[in-house]
Amino acid sequence: MCLSKSNDMDDAFDGGRMLPLVEEFYSLQGEGFHSGKAAWFIRLGGCDVGCRWCDSKIAWDARRFPPVEVDGIVARVVAAGAKALVVTGGEPLQYSLDYLTSQLRAAGIELFLETSGAYPLSGAFDWVCLSPKRPRPPLDELFTRADELKVIVEDGDDLLWAEECAARVRPECLLYLQPEWSRYGQVIPTVVEYAKAHPRWMVSLQIHKFMHIP
Repeated sequence: MCLSKSNDMDDAFDGGRMLPLVEEFYSLQGEGFHSGKAAWFIRLGGCDVGCRWCDSKIAWDARRFPPVEVDGIVARVVAAGAKALVVTGGEPLQYSLDYLTSQLRAAGIELFLETSGAYPLSGAFDWVCLSPKRPRPPLDELFTRADELKVIVEDGDDLLWAEECAARVRPECLLYLQPEWSRYGQVIPTVVEYAKAHPRWMVSLQIHKFMHIP
């Protein structure tokens, strides 16, 4: 299901007051700069980027997930006592996130976004993690907004893609290489050696998978 920010979508999701929620849970951020930090996670349905190694393929078809009220999401975050929230997917920027982030910000919640950058940015976030994918490269505006660039490494060719993307982000953007989980054993030596030879890059590990938590 390919979605865009059209008037039809705004009507279907009431201008962002409704969103196709796949799952929500309270856990620890397992990747990138904020690894180990407690956060509430919301995963939104719908993605047309189509990475073959995606570990969230269940979220690709937004039609499987009826829209839910954003106000209910916000109430559950506040009730849980969470201080930070991660919006992920799927590709969350297929939807307007302005209402979601405005309500969460009013509640004093720190806001993080995980995105491929394939759609225009909406919402006000404290931290944007850009994880670019070759099938649908990020828009220019996402390169310039990213606080963190996280490139998934499946093989050595992905290091070239990583450098292409790094050339387009701001100088202060943090750079991470993350081994693709199903090939972790084969890829991690390459990633480690590359980070040693190019120390502006850091290694991101999916620590939640090592800890066996969501």
